[in-house]
Amino acid sequence: MRCPYCGSFDTQVKDSRPAEDSSCIRRRRVCPTCGGRFTTFERVQLREIIVVKKSGRRAPFDRDKLTRSVEIALRKRPVEPERVEQMISGVVRQLESLGEAEIESHRIGELVIEGLRSLDAVAYVRFASVYRDFREARDFNAIIDELESGGDIAGDADD
Repeated sequence: MRCPYCGSFDTQVKDSRPAEDSSCIRRRRVCPTCGGRFTTFERVQLREIIVVKKSGRRAPFDRDKLTRSVEIALRKRPVEPERVEQMISGVVRQLESLGEAEIESHRIGELVIEGLRSLDAVAYVRFASVYRDFREARDFNAIIDELESGGDIAGDADD
């Protein structure tokens, strides 16, 4: 693993332990060249997933991009980071279990919307507004009506 500080390839693992829901290994590393310390995460990747965009363009699936999108939807919301990571890991596992090398971006979006719906109603509406390209206020009303008719949603006022 290359040192992020000096670029040296000679880094050493000082500590390894399971992280999150035991779906990855957290490794503390040190660089003997510059003394820098950093953490890496190692995950199992069952297969390379290619995302097919609306335009037809293809790109490798990027878990970090998915995480950033979810974090934007959850900005300033009271949701524990562990629950967010579990939701993201669940989406990735579902994608991998489809057994398909190429997955259309809208399928990923739908899995994320389902996950956010169970995490936080406000984040769900935020993500849906971008993902479904809301253009008018009544689009928000429709998604809120859908939430209210769907039963208990995380973040409801009744909590």
